[in-house]
Amino acid sequence: MQTKFRTGTAHLFIPGPTNVPADVQRAMIVPMQDHRAPDFADLLGPVLDGLKPVFGTRGGRIALFPGSGTAAWEAAITNTLCPGDKVLMARHGQFSDLWAQMAQALGLRVEAIDVAWGAPCPVTEIARRLGADRMGEIRAVFVTHNETATGVTSDVAGVRHALDSCFHDALLFVDGVSSIGSIPFEMDAWGVDLAIAGSQKGLMCPAGLGILAASPRALDAMATSTMPRSFLDLRAMLGAHDAGSFCFTPPAQLLHGLRAALARLRAEGLDAVYARHHRLATGIRAGIGALGLQTVAEHPLFASDTVTAIRTPQDVDAREVIAIARDRYNTHFGAGLGPLAGRAFRIGHLGDLNEGMCLTALGIAELSLKAAGARVDLGAGLAAAQAVFAAQPLAPALSIAAE
Repeated sequence: MQTKFRTGTAHLFIPGPTNVPADVQRAMIVPMQDHRAPDFADLLGPVLDGLKPVFGTRGGRIALFPGSGTAAWEAAITNTLCPGDKVLMARHGQFSDLWAQMAQALGLRVEAIDVAWGAPCPVTEIARRLGADRMGEIRAVFVTHNETATGVTSDVAGVRHALDSCFHDALLFVDGVSSIGSIPFEMDAWGVDLAIAGSQKGLMCPAGLGILAASPRALDAMATSTMPRSFLDLRAMLGAHDAGSFCFTPPAQLLHGLRAALARLRAEGLDAVYARHHRLATGIRAGIGALGLQTVAEHPLFASDTVTAIRTPQDVDAREVIAIARDRYNTHFGAGLGPLAGRAFRIGHLGDLNEGMCLTALGIAELSLKAAGARVDLGAGLAAAQAVFAAQPLAPALSIAAE
């Protein structure tokens, strides 16, 4: 098979995996090491400790599972719940729907709240259903903090307030796969019991680690959980972490990369990381609006700062826009998922990203839309984004101490 020759850099603007910074790449170029040796704890310990402020927790425990965020989804369920337990879940996008499908496959009774794709988790309806649950049948509430398919961020603190207002004892599960490390996440302050992330998005590493943070309440729930588990046994993994290793062979190179990525987040400062993502997302959204296009997110108040899903005009197939960007311009955008297939494409703007990269994304999107038949004015989106970036101060350069 002949490989097509391309010059320059491939531009990756999917919402994950994201770009891996050069220093993180270099950190992973290390010899294989003995993960049972005493000094392996010198690598693992700082990674576990460094993840805590990113999750916004002091009292939670962090566990790392080889896999993706989906593995951490399953670990959260199987270690704290029992077959037949009733759970409350909102479905408002591809990933919230997949999580509900997993819960059903694992034997949970899912009470689903179906919401339009483009809307956030319905806090008021959750509060109503919790208030009506007089017998306390609902054992957990599941929230997708940032729905990657639609570019919508939900109010986790509002869901916690609903639980507290109803004096309800359900556990709060939160999928933070495309939010943690990029937008504010406050596990302790929001009363989150199980928070889920992956290594390949805001944490700027290759895919391969599912990350699960468990509150003291979640750890207590392990004592009564009767779901079968083996590879994803949280109690066993936490015990192995306490001893400085894993239950089985870990992806050690990924841990080196994650340690370097956490050093980047510390050097920039989490508040600056969140402000940067907001500034870049504001520029992207301004550019899309200037092109006369609509986002899937129904209102700017809950538009995501990590991914923007863009509706194409009715006579333009989003799949063609994506193919033109890929084949002509060596640029990759995210596809529309589920009912959005062919009707929307996505620009991921999270992780190791700056203004120039966002302007590249908009410029290629303009060219690709035009080539696919959309009536857009070339340069209009770029000008709108440039106006946003020019009006806000530049981020300071990073200075990262060697590990």
